[in-house]
Amino acid sequence: MAAPTDWITLREAAEILAAANIRFTPSTIGGWARSGQLQSIKLGGRRFVRRAEVRALVAAPRRVRLEDLQPVLFEDLGS
Repeated sequence: MAAPTDWITLREAAEILAAANIRFTPSTIGGWARSGQLQSIKLGGRRFVRRAEVRALVAAPRRVRLEDLQPVLFEDLGS
């Protein structure tokens, strides 16, 4: 079960993203939460998202599998 400190406000989520030079408003992040793109809970009229999910948005992917690449990326644009 998630600890209470694992849930952060939308403003805190925006601050984490801003620290990585990615600017989104709390309302945009709230939209992601409402649409299910981020796991969220709503308590007392305030929405909270998981800190780990927000941090994962700025973490670089570790590996890319060859089959995940689009073949068209490697085609010669001049031909």
